[in-house]
Amino acid sequence: MTDVATSVTAVSGTPVALRAHGYEAAIASVGASLRSLTYEGRDLVVPFDADEVRPYFRGATLAPWPNRVVDGVHRFGGEEHELALTEPTRGHALHGLLGWADWHIVDADDEAVTLTATVAAQSGYPWWVEVSTTYRLGPDGLTQTVRATNRSRTPAPWGTGPHPYLVAGSSGLDAWTLKLPADTVLEVTPDRLSPVGVASVTVDAERFDFRTPRALGSVEIDHAFTDLIRDAEGRATVEVADPSGTGVAMTWDGGCGWVQIHTADRPEGPQSPAHRAGLAVEPMTCAPDAFNDDAYDFSTGLISLSPGESHEVGWTISAR
Repeated sequence: MTDVATSVTAVSGTPVALRAHGYEAAIASVGASLRSLTYEGRDLVVPFDADEVRPYFRGATLAPWPNRVVDGVHRFGGEEHELALTEPTRGHALHGLLGWADWHIVDADDEAVTLTATVAAQSGYPWWVEVSTTYRLGPDGLTQTVRATNRSRTPAPWGTGPHPYLVAGSSGLDAWTLKLPADTVLEVTPDRLSPVGVASVTVDAERFDFRTPRALGSVEIDHAFTDLIRDAEGRATVEVADPSGTGVAMTWDGGCGWVQIHTADRPEGPQSPAHRAGLAVEPMTCAPDAFNDDAYDFSTGLISLSPGESHEVGWTISAR
């Protein structure tokens, strides 16, 4: 008689726990997702359970594009490609091709883990791209880096970014103070969030202008921002603070020229536990719908990876 394996895999994939410098991080192999992050026991991101299907794209690594490809159709290298519509309510291809892949863990210790996955050539994206990501805890928090290498014979379009929902403290999101150092917002259609064009954040200052920190209040945001204000070392930092004095920050360098901000408004409203539970802060190497770069009169930041070429970028989440 053949033995039947009785071991089971957690719903979110293989778990990895990191502990160092007062931080604890839990990584799930499905989507190379950040499942939880705490500092001295305090949540810095909205967590989910190891034995839970990841809610939406919470904590996922987005590749080979972040955000949306409008209508799932894009042109690259003189050819038109049609992707599967993975955001059916809006009719777009959402957040790349690796969000639900089970990434392979290739190295792990108490402070760091590296996972790898491959974007296989397929309908709508006929390129082979090897991707690796490393999460590492340090005194300044959790840093994630993403590295991609094009293994195809032709250039490949590329973009990436993370999808954490930051938590400032025990108060509700409306009470949190947001510092968002961005001069420009990408205006989108209200129904499908399809890009329209860029404008100064003063076009709707109450909703978009947080260059001077202030409380979020009841504003609803699901927009990308650019023209980021950076420090002397070229870093941009988004900070969220709770009235109690706790907070969280996310920092990245010039490799990400855009950031998506989402107040996590759910159609069900307060009946959903996820409704305004955290603030999505998603640094991105490119704009929404960057795969259709030629359709826009602004720079989308789309990366074209030559055969054999690699690209690396990273970001850090820190307690405040």
